[in-house]
Order: sequence, then C-alpha cells, then structure tokens
Amino acid sequence: MKLIRITTVPSTLTAFCKGLLKELKLEGYEVVAVSSPGKELEELANSEGIRTIALPMERRISPFKDLKSLWQMWRLMRREKPDMVHSMTPKAGMVTMVAAWLARVPIRIHTFTGLVFPTSTGLKRRILMFTDWLTCACATHIIPEGEGVKADLLKNKITKKDIRVLGHGNIRGIDLEHFKPEPHRTSPKESGFSFVFVGRLVGDKGINELVEAFSRLNKAHPETRLVLVGPEEEEIDPIQPETAAEIKRNPAIDAVGQQKDVRPFFASADALVFPSYREGFPNVVIEAGAMGLPSIVTDINGSREIIIDGENGMIIPSKNAEALYQAMKHFVENPEDVKRMAKNARPLIASRYEQSYVRQCLKDFYKECIASISKE
Repeated sequence: MKLIRITTVPSTLTAFCKGLLKELKLEGYEVVAVSSPGKELEELANSEGIRTIALPMERRISPFKDLKSLWQMWRLMRREKPDMVHSMTPKAGMVTMVAAWLARVPIRIHTFTGLVFPTSTGLKRRILMFTDWLTCACATHIIPEGEGVKADLLKNKITKKDIRVLGHGNIRGIDLEHFKPEPHRTSPKESGFSFVFVGRLVGDKGINELVEAFSRLNKAHPETRLVLVGPEEEEIDPIQPETAAEIKRNPAIDAVGQQKDVRPFFASADALVFPSYREGFPNVVIEAGAMGLPSIVTDINGSREIIIDGENGMIIPSKNAEALYQAMKHFVENPEDVKRMAKNARPLIASRYEQSYVRQCLKDFYKECIASISKE
C-alpha cells in the first residue's frame, strides 16, 4: 500500500510523525511525506528513510495560492497514485482531501488536531466552517484528536459521517523514557515557585492573560518566576504591546525563545501553566505530566481531557486573567496540594498516552480502512 502523509509545514510532520513513518515503512507501507519546502522536510527524509515531496501551501487564507496548491496536489495525486492519503492541519486537509477526491484516491483520511472556527467570528468563522465541511465531505475517514473536537464537529454540523477518536485521544503519544522526572531535581522551594509555559507566544495561547496574572502574583510573591518557552509569531497573532513591554521589563519573566529540547525547562519548574483559547489535544500538557508536573489549563478541548481537576492539575475558564491569577496563587500558597497533584501526574499520563499504544491504535485503524475497501 502506498501511503502519503501530508501537513502544511514540515515542522508538523517532524513533530507528530517522526519515528512513526519509519515504523510504517518497516511494516510494508510505501511511505511518502508531503509538505511545504523546508530544511526539516529534507532532514525527515534522511531520518525516516522515506521519500519526501515539497509542495508549497499557505497557512493563512489565500484564495489564489490555495487554488495553485490544489492544482499541484491534484497533479501529485495523479502521478503518485496512492492507495491512501492522510492529512493533518487545516490548509493541508482541505487541499489534500479535495485533490484526493478529484483523483479518486480510495482511502482519504484527515485528522482534526484542533478547530479554529469555534473562537472566530463573522465572515472568517463562516469561511473556516465551510473549509472544514469541505474537508470532511471529500474525506472517506475522519479522525478527531479528542472527544471535544469530535463534539464540535458534530454539534456544528460540519459532518454527519461516523467519526471516532482513536484510543484515549492524542495522535503522537508520549515517549515515557524521553520525558521522565529528573531524579536529582533541586527542590523548587529553595529558589521560589517557578511556572513554565511552552508554546507559541501569541494571543490565542493566553499569553496576555498569563503575563497579567503573573505580574500581579509576583508583586505579592516576589520569589515567583515565569519562564516562557516558544517563538513569537507577530505576523499571525501578536500579543498586546503592554504584554510585550511587561515581559521585557519584569526580571521575574524569562522569555527564552524556541528550544529544541524543552525537558530542562520542565525539570526546573514546579508547574505548567497553559491558558490557551483553543487546542485539539495539547502535547505540551502530556509532556509536562510525564515529567511529573501538575498543570493549570483552561477549560478547552484536549486540556480538559488530559487534566482531571484537582487530581493532576486545575482547570479554569478561558480568557480569564482573574481565574488564572487565583489558580497560580493557590499553587504558590499550597505546596502540599501541588505535591499531591505532581505525584498523580505521570501515572495518569502513562495509563492513557504511552506512545507505542497511540501508534498501534493508528496502525489498527489503517488496517480497518484497507480491509473495508478490500471488501468493496
């Protein structure tokens, strides 16, 4: 079976499919990876031992460029003649599913890792809902990454097809040997309570509320610290000017930029704080939990499935700086409660999201899809 995995940008392929593509090749699939041009796509070809194809796709809505990508994708499908295509990310999903439908590819799978339209308004929301509907209409199989994503797709009538979450949700799984607690970690109480955020420093990730809440907390508890790990994306969703100014002004806030290895930052923190507005299934919350960190998360898809409120973290309303401040204050002022939640963190993650289990769920799903067309 020839399988083509497709994402909009190569970093997504690397993040979610590294190791998996090699495993699929060893199990007999002819695997091809397609994404926009980039060094990471070339590196993936070498690390996975597979063929890759560069095809430009825009992350933003761009009608002319999107039509050009669709035409190029259709030509690629006609040339490669895959048995199965599997896309992720919104733009790659729409372009791939339409092109694969036009080219009559037998198995067309799209994974929704998150939905943008629930937090959008006006014309943009209608456009996003239509593109998601079109993606589903052209797909033969749809995988929502979590139960929350599944509920949103059905509730908003994006699709009426039979869709299901694989396993407990999540599409990457966690390497428990790679993400494990530091055995000789210094007690954070010796240097004050440290929060860590990992992700893009943009408005949709709740950075404005986080910096506002932490700055208020830091005035009452000067020993507290906030470490921000991730890149800024000023062109897509910039943070507020006052937020950017506070990050630069406050010595208790340390913005370290994007990092290849986030484990040292988890290891030196007491808790993850992740106040995102929307997610599919945030891997950072899983990674932090695997390293023994409790988390403060917002009540959104994915996060509410990983965190059990009061057991391995706290769940607060989204876009609410006051609720975030109160949760962070509780963590600082109740060390025994934090210690209890930290003790629960790794076992809960290990029981649901161990990587080999997550990958096996996908492999079994592929076999089901192949069996279904064989019967036809």
